[in-house]
Amino acid sequence: VKNIFISILISFILFNCSKRKDLNRENFTYTNDLIEESSPYLLQHAHNPVNWKPWNEKTLELAKKENKLIILSIGYSACHWCHVMEKESFENDSIAAVMNKNFINIKVDREERPDVDKVYMQAVQLLTGSGGWPLNCITLPDGRPIYGGTYFEKHEWLKIITEISNLYKESPEKISAYAEELTKGIKSSELIHIKKKNNEFKPKFISEAVNSWKPQLDSINGGQLGNIKFPMPINLDFLWKFGVQNNEESVKNHVTNTLTKMAKGGIYDQIGGGFSRYATDEIWHIPHFEKMLYDNAQLVSIYSNVYAVTKDELYKQTVQQTLNFLERECLDETGAFYSAIDADSKNNEGNLEEGAFYVWNQEELKTILGTDFNLFKSYYDISDSGLWKNELYVLKRNQFSVSEISKNNDISEVDFNVKINKWKSILLKARNKRALPRFDHKILTSWNALTINAYLDAYRVFRDPHYLEIARKTANFIITKQLRTDGGLNHVYTNGTSSIDGYAEDYAATIEAFINLYQVTLDETWLDKAVKLINYTITHFYDKENKLFYYTSNNSTPLITRTKESTDGVIPSSNAMLASSLFKLSLYYFNENYSNKAKDMMHIMQDHMLESPSSYSKWLSLLMDYSNPFYEVVLSGDNAIALVTELNGYYLPNIIVGGATSESSLPLMENKFNKNETYIYVCTKGNCKLPQTKVSEALKSISKK
Repeated sequence: VKNIFISILISFILFNCSKRKDLNRENFTYTNDLIEESSPYLLQHAHNPVNWKPWNEKTLELAKKENKLIILSIGYSACHWCHVMEKESFENDSIAAVMNKNFINIKVDREERPDVDKVYMQAVQLLTGSGGWPLNCITLPDGRPIYGGTYFEKHEWLKIITEISNLYKESPEKISAYAEELTKGIKSSELIHIKKKNNEFKPKFISEAVNSWKPQLDSINGGQLGNIKFPMPINLDFLWKFGVQNNEESVKNHVTNTLTKMAKGGIYDQIGGGFSRYATDEIWHIPHFEKMLYDNAQLVSIYSNVYAVTKDELYKQTVQQTLNFLERECLDETGAFYSAIDADSKNNEGNLEEGAFYVWNQEELKTILGTDFNLFKSYYDISDSGLWKNELYVLKRNQFSVSEISKNNDISEVDFNVKINKWKSILLKARNKRALPRFDHKILTSWNALTINAYLDAYRVFRDPHYLEIARKTANFIITKQLRTDGGLNHVYTNGTSSIDGYAEDYAATIEAFINLYQVTLDETWLDKAVKLINYTITHFYDKENKLFYYTSNNSTPLITRTKESTDGVIPSSNAMLASSLFKLSLYYFNENYSNKAKDMMHIMQDHMLESPSSYSKWLSLLMDYSNPFYEVVLSGDNAIALVTELNGYYLPNIIVGGATSESSLPLMENKFNKNETYIYVCTKGNCKLPQTKVSEALKSISKK
């Protein structure tokens, strides 16, 4: 009877779920195949009149079977211009009719399938000289690209797809020949030539790279010169490391100026914490309002590291408020973090509008803040310079300090800071009554690994045990949900399901996070997991001939070319991260294979670094480790945890940390345990100086240069 009841219950649930899905289809004029997908971005397009299909073998085979060109449209859920093109073109019945008749139409979430994005982004960059999202590419039925670009206005898009479809019908041989040449160009652009003779790793080379970079740096507003400002945390991380290790005040000042301008600008959410993707002006004021996990994670790390040296309270507040934002808005019950928050939300009229959730008008602020408005106005720039459009303000900090404003308004700094926190709390509550922007609840392995690093860096510097707890939970999520039984990682976790074979960035970021977790906790379990992952990566991603790692596994479904990621973007390149981890793991395990691979990668990439230093920050950082003194700091004994916590509070970018409270089989720890005393060993390639018992004494043995 029990089994019969369970069977009836299951049948009832399945019937009703199916019925609800059918109703979901019936509630809309159009429903396409994307309704079966889990990606929030793909689901946003599930009710377009365009007959969108997902990227998979079935769809690609259909294009070949019907001999139709493919329209490949790539974007992500928080992308403002993706939404604009959807509204203008993909929701237009007339344009949809042309697309449906002449093309197989494929939508791709670039965050789910960065491998597809990288191939066709390269094609569009070769065609147009630039790239971005939405990325729209027209290909032959076999996937070879023939045309592409980013955002197209409605009339332009209709003209393009009409002309190309006609040309394919009339002269397919011309298009096929062009596709062949373009595909060759994509493949050749990925080639990195191996030098016959390896150069020495010298500090002078790094100084040359920085000097060639300096003219591109904005000495007034921070960041790179230009009318649009991207934070680029990996660049700031390298420049800070270089500035500290070489006592280059101008470089250090550039980093602190950038961080200060960002934290006081509108790119930083002054009420809720966290950074937007980029600023649309040169003073960091008006953001492109989407918030991405990878930006915020990496910025937490750089603000923490710079605070460790400067002790600037603004940086501490920025870290704390950003992590509060991540936990409040992005933390899933599994212990992992969601990907992004949309730039657009509904305004008072119910229409989607960029930034509607974040902006304020004066009357609204006066009503909410009452008699505090004038004081608030002196702290946040509610003036013509703070105005955005339509009498709306994006809050940014005034040029005056808290001390100056307190003095001018006859209020103590303590009381003024209390008021600032009160204003944030009041305005946050008021803001949350508005229509919320859309969230991308997709969880990505690589971005969560970057977030582990963020929490570990914050824990090292500020010693809040909560930060370590979150880092552990997120790391355990990767182990329990994303690590497969074959030892590989999956890339995506959505709605309780782990999927998509991991990319090199997933392995690179996770390995780095696990090494860092070991250096904070001294729990060798994490180092062991890092080793297993690096060995898996070598087996399935390493190109023995060219001595770099492919972006995709040898088990993944092939694309028109198998790419390698060697230049840094907003996120460091997977090859640079893997080279750095190989370097560190070779020191922990005295592993010559790891060491040789890391050196080979460095030799291959060294000459490229001078071409565009800002595109090779992670590589340059590793080159500093080879060129300057680098140390293994080993703590062994009962008090090792307390001493490593003290040590980690210092900014020491030219060390790795090893430690244990008992005997350890780790090669770096061999013969270093003493029952009666906790010793600190400062070593170079396994050769150690006399042990110390105090961190302050050990620090004297660590030179910057």
